[in-house]
Amino acid sequence: MKALRCRFCNEPLVEPFADLGMAPLSNSYLRADELDRMEPFYPLIAYVCGGCFLVQLPAVATPEQIFGEYAYFSSVADTWVTHARNYCRLMRDRLKLDRHSQVVEIASNDGYLLQFFKAEGIPVLGIEPATNVAVEARKKGVETRVEFFGTASATRLVTDGKQADLLLGNNVLAHVPELNDFVEGLRTALKPSGMITLEFPHLMRLMIGNQFDTIYHEHVSYFSLLTVRRVFAAHSLTVVDVDELPTHGGSLRVYAQHARDGATMASAVAALEARERRFGLDRIETYRGFADQVRQTKRALLHFLIQAKENGQRVVGYGAPAKGNTLLNYCGVRTDLLEFTVDRSPHKQGLFLPGTHIPIYPPDRIRETRPDYVLILPWNLKNEILEQMQDVRGAGVKFVVPIPRVEVVE
Repeated sequence: MKALRCRFCNEPLVEPFADLGMAPLSNSYLRADELDRMEPFYPLIAYVCGGCFLVQLPAVATPEQIFGEYAYFSSVADTWVTHARNYCRLMRDRLKLDRHSQVVEIASNDGYLLQFFKAEGIPVLGIEPATNVAVEARKKGVETRVEFFGTASATRLVTDGKQADLLLGNNVLAHVPELNDFVEGLRTALKPSGMITLEFPHLMRLMIGNQFDTIYHEHVSYFSLLTVRRVFAAHSLTVVDVDELPTHGGSLRVYAQHARDGATMASAVAALEARERRFGLDRIETYRGFADQVRQTKRALLHFLIQAKENGQRVVGYGAPAKGNTLLNYCGVRTDLLEFTVDRSPHKQGLFLPGTHIPIYPPDRIRETRPDYVLILPWNLKNEILEQMQDVRGAGVKFVVPIPRVEVVE
């Protein structure tokens, strides 16, 4: 077997971080006529590099397989769209963006974010690999190129006069198998005085919050600020600021510019790095204890579901996110324990979850059936979902979150 090596520093990968068994691709939803066909499962084992402390999965599928036809549409989540709107206002004012500026978003999805810059008269361009998602962005009037981002596409941006004053990517860095090519592309596509912002789930928050379900094949890397700074520096980029965000269970937004002498770095960067070191993210021993809490969560969820079933109580799900597919497949949950799930996205309704084959219905299915419990699979959207389901909560339906621990929401 070929030895595994770190996708950034090329060190051998020998330290497991979390072994989640075998799982299908988390966004490979199934039609009814596909349920009796062979479904591919792949090892879902995250490793930590002993050299740079990048937590990562070996790539088991090509980006084309994962993102050729994509089921995730950002505009479905109201809180995420609000987050995007607030970001656009912040960056417009911070960078003094106007009609002479150029904003480029990598993995721009359905135009959920760039639409707000466009409404201000600021030129925008989206880079989105999923054709079906790009179609929705274009309906919003957002110019979108269907391609994967890297040094080649960045060079085309330069040739076409599209170098960015603001180059952004939300929840894309984790998806990139060719990490060095991607970051070099960032450097190439950025104007000399431009700014990069990238948002990604924070590895420290993942560990503190026991968010192992955010590990799936489409997310091939999991970052600390310590490691991101090292990766960027290798490509002559400097992280000059960082924001800690509540999104996705705890994320970072890093701000980066071309490396230059005398660059001003915000105090937040050094402060967060110091906290990461105190937590132990620069020591391999810290990573070795994570697997135990993962196994404890599996046992707790199965205990709850089995006990509910034995008590004659019905449990269904809310949401069909990738993280939910990791959780359900790792725990071996099928329709005998979770009858169905619901999702607001019309692109998922009528399909079945990969691996578990749990059917996906519109949210009204919960109102029609009035189960005893609803398991919230996108736990990061708990408050939004509880607000949407206030009527059934008032009718006695109880809601449950599985992460960081199984808990009935009061």
